[in-house]
Formats: sequence, C-alpha cells, structure tokens
Amino acid sequence: MIKKLFAPGNDSLPASLALLALRLWLGLTMMLNHGLDKWRHFGAMSQNFFDPFHIGAAASLGLVVFAEVGAAAMLAAGLLGRLAAFILAFDMGTAFFLFHKRALGGPMSGELAFIYLGGFVTLLLAGPGKVSLDKIIFGKGK
Repeated sequence: MIKKLFAPGNDSLPASLALLALRLWLGLTMMLNHGLDKWRHFGAMSQNFFDPFHIGAAASLGLVVFAEVGAAAMLAAGLLGRLAAFILAFDMGTAFFLFHKRALGGPMSGELAFIYLGGFVTLLLAGPGKVSLDKIIFGKGK
C-alpha cells in the first residue's frame, strides 16, 4: 500500500524532467523565500501569527515552518513527494482561503499562495516522477 502510494509513476523521461523542474522550482523557492525567514524569525513572529485552527500562534507557525522548510525540502528531493505536496497544498490552501480570504488582488492578495497551491496540487496528482528519491526507494523495475 505504502509503495503504491509513493511510487513515482511511469512517466516519460521528458515528463519526469518537467516534474523535477517543477519540484525544484516550487520546493526551493518556498523554502528559501518563505520558510527559512519564518524559521529565523520564529520568536518574533510566534506572538501574533495567524492561528486559523485555534491551536495557538506558536503551534500554527511551527506547522507552517515544518511545511515550508521540511516538506519543501522533501518535495525538491522527491522524497515522499506526494505527502510533501499534500502538506504544502494544505499550507497554501489555508493561506489562500482562510488568511487571504480568496482575494486575488488588492492589499491582502493571495495570488502567490493561489499559484503555489496550483503547483502543489499538480505535484500531488502527478507524483515526483522518475528523477526522485521516491523512484530509488519505492520504484519498481529499472
């Protein structure tokens, strides 16, 4: 069951290279431009961080840091790619629908979260491709 869930699929080489490019592009950008900043400024941000699930601002920020650093690094590497994509899609869905209130323009625009969400949902559905750690760990055949 686990092997089937995380199997990278039987994509063509060009499709797998496209998935690699998307994983690296989104995963590294999320980690470097968003996650690491939240990690570095955790103490200052944890007092007033958005808490949509009423678990506490620090706990909410901790989950976001886990998603935007840990899951983003996993996605870039193609390690448990679908799980990482799910975590990041949930993170961006929460940001877009609850924090930005579905705004695609204006002062509280969630356009970037919406674009990230689309990429993460794509990777969730397609999987990480053949050029991934999932292929080494869970792949069948060659």
